[in-house]
Amino acid sequence: MTDNPYKDLPPLERRPDGSLYRMTPAQRKQAASLIRRECCCCENGNCIVLDDGDTCTCPQTVSFSVCCKWFRWAVLPLDETLEAGIFRDKDLKRCAVCGGVFAPKSNRAKYCPGCAARVHRRQKTESERKRRSAVDS
Repeated sequence: MTDNPYKDLPPLERRPDGSLYRMTPAQRKQAASLIRRECCCCENGNCIVLDDGDTCTCPQTVSFSVCCKWFRWAVLPLDETLEAGIFRDKDLKRCAVCGGVFAPKSNRAKYCPGCAARVHRRQKTESERKRRSAVDS
């Protein structure tokens, strides 16, 4: 049998006082939804890594602290906004169009990824229209 990849993951980050990072109830609800959708170790709400013959509820879905290495390093990076909200390692910004919160990829970002494509397309259309109108016929 091969070695368990769960053991090779880096340790969980802790706050300077040694405690685990905590989630708000809204963040916990988002995390539980993300786990049910994306985690390969979660099957019908049970953690297959902790399964020793009896079913074991996934501790991350019921806990307000970040206590699962697999969740931290494999599942949580799929939702950058949630990760930034829990760990505060990235600043969160509000989208100038929809007002939603997003984790920017650069310091110049003004729009969330959903609005960025629409805004860019609109700006490009306006620029092309202006360029074409300036041409003498």
